[in-house]
Amino acid sequence: MTTYAPIRIDLAGFARDGLGDHAALITLAQQADRLGFGGIWFNEFHFARHRLPHPSTLLLGAAILAVTERLRFGTSILVLPLYHPLLLAEQVAQLDRQSGGRLDVGVGRGTSPDTFHALGLDPDQARPRFKAALEIVQTALMHGTVSHDSPFWSFSNVSVGPPAVQRPHPPIYMAAVAPDNLGLAARKGLPLLYSLEPNEQRQFAPYCAALDRHGQGTGPLQASSLSRYVCIHKDRATALAQLDRLTRHLNEGRAARARAAGNPAPPPRTRAQMLDGHAIAGTPDDCIAQIYDLSARLHTRSIRAFFSANGAIPVLQARAAMRLFAAQVLPALACAPVMTRAAP
Repeated sequence: MTTYAPIRIDLAGFARDGLGDHAALITLAQQADRLGFGGIWFNEFHFARHRLPHPSTLLLGAAILAVTERLRFGTSILVLPLYHPLLLAEQVAQLDRQSGGRLDVGVGRGTSPDTFHALGLDPDQARPRFKAALEIVQTALMHGTVSHDSPFWSFSNVSVGPPAVQRPHPPIYMAAVAPDNLGLAARKGLPLLYSLEPNEQRQFAPYCAALDRHGQGTGPLQASSLSRYVCIHKDRATALAQLDRLTRHLNEGRAARARAAGNPAPPPRTRAQMLDGHAIAGTPDDCIAQIYDLSARLHTRSIRAFFSANGAIPVLQARAAMRLFAAQVLPALACAPVMTRAAP
């Protein structure tokens, strides 16, 4: 018997597109709220004064949640080793309460040694600091009182608040690629934030295997969030031409980064490869079919859509695509078939 459930479409990728005008970003979030998108996600990067107008993700979240009514706000990610986890847990709880329970918390250990060095932290300690901080934050949000003793933090029976609205705590997602972090996410039953560049290919199979080992069922898998570029137009040829331009831009960027690192350029991606693992493109009906196929293959009910492709697609074009997607694709995703994952 076929069952049906919504597929949630969120927005991502607008933090790196030069949208330094804060009012314009707020307007975009309000548009997303009116159009019916599920949420909007922003990344955390620090200490790049002229490129990053919003280094504090939670401060940006407070502004967006204050002027929207139903749109959720997600962090993708909070770099847990950079924070004292008690203070971070209180900030998360407060923002969840202020928003009436519209906060999604994506966490990870971070990959930029420069940020750790700037803060006087040892990058080699990022992994154990992350695991300890995650345990503290989750316990504090769930129970309100937490004790901990490790080389990084030591405290006893600290009351952390206010109580979050969402119970047992706001949804926590992990950005995880390393096997031990995938295992940690599976053991805790936490959904993943799948990456886009590179895509989820490195994460999906080992995460499924870890979920099976820990007897977690399909819930975390269905809640995990995919990432895809989106090129949509009423005319298929126009949408695919947009995809081809985006593909050339991405191929050039990948080649430039490889040269800067002294490595050979990777093979350029083709349109077929983009459609297979990185993009949703075509008419509204094409997009619906591709999303249904993604849900069936990867068993997820959540996709972060990169309409602006991190600035590669002009904001006005991205907003027009959002309107078309909301009008003709979102209604078909409100009640979409659920494919049951076969037993291992």
